[in-house]
Amino acid sequence: MSQPIHIFDRKRVRQKRSRAAANFCEHDFLFREIKDRLTDRLLDIDRAFEVTFNLGARHPVITERTAITADLTTAYRKTVALPYLVLDEEFLPIAKNSLDLVVSNLCLHWTNDLPGTLLQICQALKPDGLFLAAFLGGDTLIELRSSLMEAEMEITGGAGPRVSPFADIRDAGGLLQRAGFALPVTDQDKITVTYDNAFKLMADLRGMGESNALVEMPRAVPRRLLFARAAEIYHERFANDEGRIPATFEVLYLHGWTPADTQPKPLKPGSARGRLADALNSLELSAGEKAKPQT
Repeated sequence: MSQPIHIFDRKRVRQKRSRAAANFCEHDFLFREIKDRLTDRLLDIDRAFEVTFNLGARHPVITERTAITADLTTAYRKTVALPYLVLDEEFLPIAKNSLDLVVSNLCLHWTNDLPGTLLQICQALKPDGLFLAAFLGGDTLIELRSSLMEAEMEITGGAGPRVSPFADIRDAGGLLQRAGFALPVTDQDKITVTYDNAFKLMADLRGMGESNALVEMPRAVPRRLLFARAAEIYHERFANDEGRIPATFEVLYLHGWTPADTQPKPLKPGSARGRLADALNSLELSAGEKAKPQT
């Protein structure tokens, strides 16, 4: 089996998330909003879940006292009045067939091996267990990404990645199926937030613990010079009539069940007991036979 490519520095991810904890409540708007949206989706499911698990401690969705919450850092332990585990999302120390529900709020986009993490979650769930997650998608911060790239091209003649890459909606359903989930459902939201300038956006990203954590960080140009020029380009390209700049957050939702005998399954080809022609009250013709006009 091929080893996953290490795009993200997991130590840096932990450090950034830990540093953000002290003032997280001042920058947590996106996590609060997605928690509410995930909660609505969960309430639409007419099912009681006994053993439940929050993967990610920044505004966990499941709040019952029996729920377990886990995160990469200890920094959010005091904000969560639930049993708390410290673990790496890429290596889940959870017994197989032990959970009924796993919910993850904006946590999994920092994993180097997302397929591997999804496989571990699927294995940890009991048959007919539910996995529900939201994480950032490929169009997230598209304005900041293009502004930084243009600024670096202008200054140095080349450009490296300055904003973390994220998964694409077209890949999400396939990831669920590859991990072994049945009845996979994927969809997306695009949330646009406006700022006075790019520096306030970047301050929010740091305050969320969501700033760049790539393994290879470009260092060819002084950060102050680069970000100053990128902020100018951002405003020139994207500012609205009021002078505010938009920041796009694409949120991907994944919803899948672990296989169980009780779940609906597609019929085998040729097993239908009725004819489409009967349902449509029409005449069935053999292959190659031409329809005759009605007289």
